[in-house]
Amino acid sequence: MKKTQLLSGITGIFILAVILGFSILAPVLAPYDPNGIDLTETLAGPSASHLMGTDLLGRDVFSRILYGGRSSILLAFLATVLSMAAGMAVGTLAGYYGGLFDDLIVAVISIFQGLPETSLMIALAGILGPSFQSLMTALVLTSWTGFAKIIRTEALRLKEENFIQGLKCLGVSDFAIIWRHIVPNMKGNTVILFTTRVGRCILSISGLSFLGLGIQPPTPDWSVMLNDARMSFRSAWHLIAAPGFCLVFLLLGINLTGDMLRDLMDCRRGEAGGY
Repeated sequence: MKKTQLLSGITGIFILAVILGFSILAPVLAPYDPNGIDLTETLAGPSASHLMGTDLLGRDVFSRILYGGRSSILLAFLATVLSMAAGMAVGTLAGYYGGLFDDLIVAVISIFQGLPETSLMIALAGILGPSFQSLMTALVLTSWTGFAKIIRTEALRLKEENFIQGLKCLGVSDFAIIWRHIVPNMKGNTVILFTTRVGRCILSISGLSFLGLGIQPPTPDWSVMLNDARMSFRSAWHLIAAPGFCLVFLLLGINLTGDMLRDLMDCRRGEAGGY
């Protein structure tokens, strides 16, 4: 791996560490209640008492920024974990056993991937209603196929490897082969897929929340803050700048970290002669 790639990865990890650290320590660091309303301080600019100013209801923007990353990061992480678990289970079984089950899974994946993901997500969130559970359901239902398709391809390749055939000849059970040998050999791809999907989930959450179908106010969330800033951002630029920059840096950190992990996995594959 080149030094520039390593430096970019370290930068990404540092950005993520800072954002996660501030989010976790928000109750300690926040100078005000994130939902505390003060109508005498509405749309105040950045100052010593309010580092990032106040919003339309007089709430401290800095305090809301500290709390704002919690919901999006947690939701994106949980949705990605559930999507990856479902995709890995379905893709591994389909690739390993093949046959009618594999054909059925391939057909389902083709149907889901033939539909516009964003439109399907908006439709599901709209039908189920705006809530944390609805947003989670929409994210998982539109995300698992991406994992399943790639994991299925890996399972198809791995099951033909000599060591897998040898284990079958020795009478090792299918469960043991899948759990102890096939799944662990997919860790490189799954790590890369996970980091990529987390970033996409955060963008999806932000978009749905901006449309009023995601995280609902008064929950302090960066995407909700962007939505709230639409009416007054021309006179109070800080309302859209603060959460906007936070989202950009969060996605930048995830992408830089994911690129470093991908390069590390590629280097290891090259050193091992490919697999």
